Amino acid sequence: MNIIRAKEITQDPNMKDVEYLGEKVYILSVDEESKKALVRYRENSDKTVEVDVRQLDEKSSEAGF
Repeated sequence: MNIIRAKEITQDPNMKDVEYLGEKVYILSVDEESKKALVRYRENSDKTVEVDVRQLDEKSSEAGF
């Protein structure tokens, strides 16, 4: 994923289907300078991790959330 799309997702009121290494996550914030995103796992909402934005993958969802 690119930085611009990651930032768009954080500002979108509709939940997007995003994965990090095959695990579904919420993007909490994006740092353009470091190209990192703070994400929270959807299955384990207490776990957050900072990841390279390029490792995030947006899955297309016909039905949406």
